[in-house]
Amino acid sequence: MRMSDAEVTSELPAGLSADRTESMLQTGQMSPIRIPREPARTGDQGGAKEASGAEAVAPEVLELPDDRFGDRELSWLAFNQRVLELAEDADLPLLERVRFLAIFASNLDEFFMVRVAGLKRRIATGLAVTAASGLSPRQVLEAIGSRAHDLTARHAAVFADQVQPALAASGITLVHIDQLAEGEQDRLHKFFRKQIFPVLTPLAVDPAHPFPYISGLSLNLAVVVRNPSTGKEHFARVKVPGLLPRYIAVDASGKPRRPEDVPDDHDGPTSFVPLEDVIARHLDYLFPGMEVVEHHTFRVTRNEDVEVEEDDAENLLKALEKELLRRRFGPAVRLEVAEDITPGVRRLLVRELGIAEHEVYALPAPLDLRGLNVIADLDRQGLSYPKFVPVTARQLSEVESATPTDFFSAIRASDVLLHHPYESFSTSVQQFIAQAAADPQVLAIKQTLYRTSGDSPIVDALIDAAEAGKQVLTIVELKARFDEQNNISWARKLEEAGVHVVYGVVGLKTHCKLSLVVRSDPDGLRRYCHIGTGNYNPKTARLYEDIGVLTCDPEVAQDMTRLFNQLSGYAPKSRYRRLLVAPQAIRPGLIARIDREIENHRAGLPAWVRIKVNSIVDEATIDALYRASQAGVRVDLVVRGICAVRAGVPGLSENIRVRSVLGRFLEHARIFAFANATGEDPEVFIGSADLMHRNLDRRVEVLVRITDPEHIAELVELIEFSADDRTASWHLGPDDRWTRHHRDADGQPLADLQETLMARVRRRVAGAR
Repeated sequence: MRMSDAEVTSELPAGLSADRTESMLQTGQMSPIRIPREPARTGDQGGAKEASGAEAVAPEVLELPDDRFGDRELSWLAFNQRVLELAEDADLPLLERVRFLAIFASNLDEFFMVRVAGLKRRIATGLAVTAASGLSPRQVLEAIGSRAHDLTARHAAVFADQVQPALAASGITLVHIDQLAEGEQDRLHKFFRKQIFPVLTPLAVDPAHPFPYISGLSLNLAVVVRNPSTGKEHFARVKVPGLLPRYIAVDASGKPRRPEDVPDDHDGPTSFVPLEDVIARHLDYLFPGMEVVEHHTFRVTRNEDVEVEEDDAENLLKALEKELLRRRFGPAVRLEVAEDITPGVRRLLVRELGIAEHEVYALPAPLDLRGLNVIADLDRQGLSYPKFVPVTARQLSEVESATPTDFFSAIRASDVLLHHPYESFSTSVQQFIAQAAADPQVLAIKQTLYRTSGDSPIVDALIDAAEAGKQVLTIVELKARFDEQNNISWARKLEEAGVHVVYGVVGLKTHCKLSLVVRSDPDGLRRYCHIGTGNYNPKTARLYEDIGVLTCDPEVAQDMTRLFNQLSGYAPKSRYRRLLVAPQAIRPGLIARIDREIENHRAGLPAWVRIKVNSIVDEATIDALYRASQAGVRVDLVVRGICAVRAGVPGLSENIRVRSVLGRFLEHARIFAFANATGEDPEVFIGSADLMHRNLDRRVEVLVRITDPEHIAELVELIEFSADDRTASWHLGPDDRWTRHHRDADGQPLADLQETLMARVRRRVAGAR
């Protein structure tokens, strides 16, 4: 059986809090697993007969074991372990290994700030329930602690035992200040007095000075000083200023400087001294007349997730600003201390911060290896990946001329499939919006913004369009985690320029990536659309792998017009033909297609499912994939991050193959492909949604069906190549362990997906010359 076109109704409901929703999902009060199996009528709200008309089919129900789901949190830690394994790979350029160490540290910080903090909060409030994996909340927390302790120790060892010596051999040394020559120390002493000392603020602790508040992720010195007159010891805290460089560079001449001031053409030896080490050496400046008895570095991680009850907030922007102020005062969830800390100082920190002993991580200095990014940014010949310059998409660069490509003519000629970062974001999406803003024939622009860069040309173009008198609507998602303050700033700037700014639907994050341009063409009004898998952020578009499509297809244009009206006004029921829209339609739409593959396989027709996502946790979708595997349908999953699927388990998932690709670029595209009865005309969607509860239940997400045969073939081939055993990747085994496969039986490197795609676009450009 194949798909027929049909319209569906989608209603965006009022949302629930994240904790409440997750609790209801896990307890069964709002179980996503209970999807109706009877055929849905056209127009049923959220039914399985969706855009492209997949009808719900009742597959044979097979018993599924209780232990069929991997644990979400432990799977995330396994993902970060894969990042660490890249840092351990001696075949990678050295400074890229340094960057992977920094990425691991940054990832783990966010995991503790959000996931661990959230789990602790739910346990404390009694909202925590047994996870789908079968682990109790406390079992999950204990397993996280054990695994995180192992990984952080391994992370520190990789740096100290492998990467740091390799850096020294390449003329980049990380040293203590007393390892510098006397002349270098003198220069650094002057640098301290002029550049560092004026910024420092020592905070004493005594009856007149309570223990100071320690902000999350700040690096600090715990200092014990003694009054030589009385012999009494006192505790003090010195915060290492976050606005100062994490490391001080000292070149061969002995001149200290900020790392960013090291010349790009400097290939000579350079030493880097941790800022906290420089401060510690000069503590007598901060405590004159006192004896410095001991000092140790420490760092606190706090709950930094943001919660806003939108129903009670008259103005979401103001409510969120207040909540961001509270973020700094969240409860502590992790304490990192230098491993040489004395028991007395450690006990004091544990007591004052309200931390349990098992939440203390004793590590070798330096703490906070996120700071290694400044080392990774050094421009040293042969120590980083070779430069790669993205190319302009073929349909946007076929004609060589002195004038820019007419995007509207190119899109009218055919849909344009974009694959970033191999194809340039700036010469495609960014230029599309800029051209629309400058074109006098453009009447309106409608745009979603979830995350964008600090100096966004996208925002500038929208402002230019509004100032030129065009109708401009922007859906700004204020609740994009850790980008809230940035988005508040842009929302205000846009409003001041006359842009209509709205914040989406109450209770739901607007996560879809959409741009709609209304233009007066010679033959009448036409709507031009961009739908993508990634944010409208020119900076991350150079590092994130994403897919997008530019089209003026009337069905897509009508669908997007309806959705924007739904987001900005009151349109609770809207019909879509080419889109699947969460929170109502994506889960049942995908499950209906998986079930259809089962029926096609039983009928002897070609049947397979191929999915590429960042994460897959949704139990209902996973169960549908298990049923497909049991029926004999081949399922390929390419999952960069969290994966709750158990692959290759006899009787459950032996037909499911799970791969994970990590590398130079962050794999970010979401693609959903189904054989669709023929195998020669698959049904393929791209979009913003991962297979997680938050995406399917608490966000406005969009998938668009791709119709161009060339584009369909390209997307299916991308998943096939990613999952191929001859491509370097991590394989998920039936024991829930990920194993890296990057060499063949003869020890030769397997094909690198990203290198292959870079070489492909280079050849295309060379062939066009």
